[in-house]
Amino acid sequence: MHAEHAVHAAPARRATRAIRLGPFLIGGGNPIRVQSMCNTDTRDAEATLAQIERLAAAGCEIVRLAVIDEEAARAVARIAPKSPVPLVADIHFDHRLAVMAAEAGIKALRINPGNIGGADKVDAVVAAAKDHGLPIRIGVNSGSVEKPLLARFGGPTPEAMVESALGHVALLEKRGFDQIKISLKSSSVTDTIAAYRLMARRADWPLHIGVTEAGTLLRGSVKSAVGLGVLLADGIGDTLRVSLTHDPVAEMAVAWEILRSLSIRARGPEIVSCPTCGRTEIELIALAGAVEERLRSVNDVFKVAVMGCVVNGPGEAREADIGIAGGRDKAVIFRKGEIVGTVRGGFEELLAGFMVELEKFLTERKNS
Repeated sequence: MHAEHAVHAAPARRATRAIRLGPFLIGGGNPIRVQSMCNTDTRDAEATLAQIERLAAAGCEIVRLAVIDEEAARAVARIAPKSPVPLVADIHFDHRLAVMAAEAGIKALRINPGNIGGADKVDAVVAAAKDHGLPIRIGVNSGSVEKPLLARFGGPTPEAMVESALGHVALLEKRGFDQIKISLKSSSVTDTIAAYRLMARRADWPLHIGVTEAGTLLRGSVKSAVGLGVLLADGIGDTLRVSLTHDPVAEMAVAWEILRSLSIRARGPEIVSCPTCGRTEIELIALAGAVEERLRSVNDVFKVAVMGCVVNGPGEAREADIGIAGGRDKAVIFRKGEIVGTVRGGFEELLAGFMVELEKFLTERKNS
């Protein structure tokens, strides 16, 4: 990856313990990892592995799988050896599935030990996690808070969620287990933020952050960007997921743009384009869309500007690694502040001219 532009400093990170998840150290100042979850039936190993590969190609670093029964747990044994990223088994209620998943090659467990039965069942899960070197994520959602806590706090409040998580953690600590990560998710952005802030004051476990049931592509992206953005700006979060009612691959673009916007991590080109106004004299929306589509599969980090008028356009384009600034039936192409070409004509001509220069630029970066 080539050097990035100078950027404002990323927010200072909250100090946490570090745990190992597959090839990654999580927490302890290590990079924030991007996670998602397959929406395939885990029992269909081929479909699930195909989606894992698509997620990995889009920048996903950790993938969670729903392990709903023994057939799904057995399928993990076929999926895990071929997965390009570490897998997390999502388990509810049945401790046997956690043990089977551990033996099948999973790299982490997502399970709440307080809802899998008696002490002997918790003992079995902890023993399996220790034997296979797996961390356990305690995952509390607003909908999973225990009834006594709901009564005590008057509902699934941030305080109730934190108490629920710490109760589950205590069951693991009692057994000498310390490879723990916590998540506290609500469909309410404000409750999610409040819960994580409270937990950050109460304990130093690494945190997986996200807004659960955030919604469809637009609404879910906005809610996730606000919730995750506030937490990350506070220095809170060691792994994250953008949860969308959509193809999970779409979560990757949103997650990485959130991280980029706070100067935390970057993947792929940054595309700067103006919102258009009455001064715009070229088909900028179509032009920016075409450039974005061409660069969708590029992982290298650089800055592209696609600007539509003579007011801010040339200045922004000069600041980019490569950019185009359009006027009436004409556009100027810049590379690192220098004019390298002028293109005349309508949308097709401007697009074609810029694509020629963009392909040259990409080839040069690849060969440098």
